[in-house]
Amino acid sequence: MKPYQKIPIHECGEPLVAIPLEQFAVESPHPYQEKGANYGERSPYYLRLGVLNGLLSAQERLQQLYPRWRIQIFDAYRPIAVQQFMVDYTFADLVQQRGLTVNELSARERENVWQEIYQLWAIPSDDPATPPPHSTGAAVDVTIVDENGQPLDMGSPIDELSPRSHPNYYTNATEEPEREYHLRRELLNEIMSYSGFSRHPVEWWHFCQGDQMWAWQNNLATARYGRVEELDEK
Repeated sequence: MKPYQKIPIHECGEPLVAIPLEQFAVESPHPYQEKGANYGERSPYYLRLGVLNGLLSAQERLQQLYPRWRIQIFDAYRPIAVQQFMVDYTFADLVQQRGLTVNELSARERENVWQEIYQLWAIPSDDPATPPPHSTGAAVDVTIVDENGQPLDMGSPIDELSPRSHPNYYTNATEEPEREYHLRRELLNEIMSYSGFSRHPVEWWHFCQGDQMWAWQNNLATARYGRVEELDEK
């Protein structure tokens, strides 16, 4: 269990709503759907209403600073089944990258790979008390595109399993382009935190508002968003 998962959830019942994609840039095709992830009746482009309002506020803040730039949405709502699909996909991909075979891994090798994956990916828990952040509709993965619609180079791609994904990896850089990567990450964090989001400790692209991680980072006693599937069942 990660520290933030100990935060109790007092579900507020706020609806999951569609993101008005015309107001943002969008990763297309959706990176997980392209790999075969099935989102069921909803697309990935949903968020809780309050979280969407925060994202719209962040977009407005960005355009006050850079009028023709936009937030690009990589991923938002993620059913637990998709979380499971993606951690399994990442496991198989990582094993293949290292020239190994899944069926020939020792128990220790298998455990080491899983530990590496779960440094970045949330466990696809079906326990209502410990939902993956994206399964609450309160987390969103984003970057920024410029006036030409080109994503800013942030120094590492989204979902990279390496220390470069840590938000402050380039903090002490003194030369280009590493210094620019840090400034761009700080710009993204500034517009999102301005609108009430908290940044993931080890993912420069992941921001949340109202879930367990957000409550933990802000020293709050409870979270207000739980698992969306749990909400639908009520």
